[in-house]
Amino acid sequence: MLQYPLLFVQRLSDHDLELLANVGDAPSEVSELRRRLTRDPAAVEPLIAHPELFEMLFRGSETGLSTGLTPLLAFAVLVHRAARDLASASYVSEWVGAGERLPVFDVNTLREFIDDIPRRYLIIEFLTSFTRVSSGSVWVRTERGYRRRRYSELDPVGLAEMVEALPREQRAPGYRRLGDVALFLTGVFPDHTARHPLSPMSRARLATFAGVRDDGGLERDYLRFLEVVGTSWYHRAAATPFLSPVVNQPLEEMAANFTQARRFLNYLTDRYFHSFDTALMNPVG
Repeated sequence: MLQYPLLFVQRLSDHDLELLANVGDAPSEVSELRRRLTRDPAAVEPLIAHPELFEMLFRGSETGLSTGLTPLLAFAVLVHRAARDLASASYVSEWVGAGERLPVFDVNTLREFIDDIPRRYLIIEFLTSFTRVSSGSVWVRTERGYRRRRYSELDPVGLAEMVEALPREQRAPGYRRLGDVALFLTGVFPDHTARHPLSPMSRARLATFAGVRDDGGLERDYLRFLEVVGTSWYHRAAATPFLSPVVNQPLEEMAANFTQARRFLNYLTDRYFHSFDTALMNPVG
């Protein structure tokens, strides 16, 4: 478990540490705090979850963000705040359609999902990875020779085509990113995604790339379709023999908990991304 807080601590900027050093009743020097967190990475947890830090970052100014704050720490604070809110929540507003939410009393499964430390840091890392979306063009080999093909990470069909054109031993990171994209579209922008579904032909191609057999039921529920193909891609990435168990385990975690990850992201998005001008997520499309 400690590898996740340690990797997190190693990526904090000096400004992040300065903010953390001033949380609570006993401020410390940045250098001292870095040494302490390096020795005991788990000690960062109560600092990130401290209500004072949330108030400082998201209620203390008109912009809602401290200059120089990294997205990594910002997302960590919001994820921990959402986890704290769920601890006392009796219900959550569940996404049921574009612009539609209904109260659902199944809160325990969400608490269990986000209370798991490795999964919590996987969600933080996942969100941070989408603050910049990659796009561009690559050369791929076709029956007619090499052709330039444009891609965007938020275009799952184009990204899947590019991944499938890679040698088999190089596909695992692409499969993981395809799983991430499916989770991002359903978790952070479900309304937009539901209003802009892929065409039946594109969906069929995506199902083929993901190794998913659509018996027709998935066609009626586009977000459910993305959950199924996203889960498949995480499984495919985790099953790649070229990866180490350290990499495979979190991929299996995401595959086994895709629905709960999506539900938590829906909750986080509705409660905080829409409430604060965090400047961390911009609408797609």
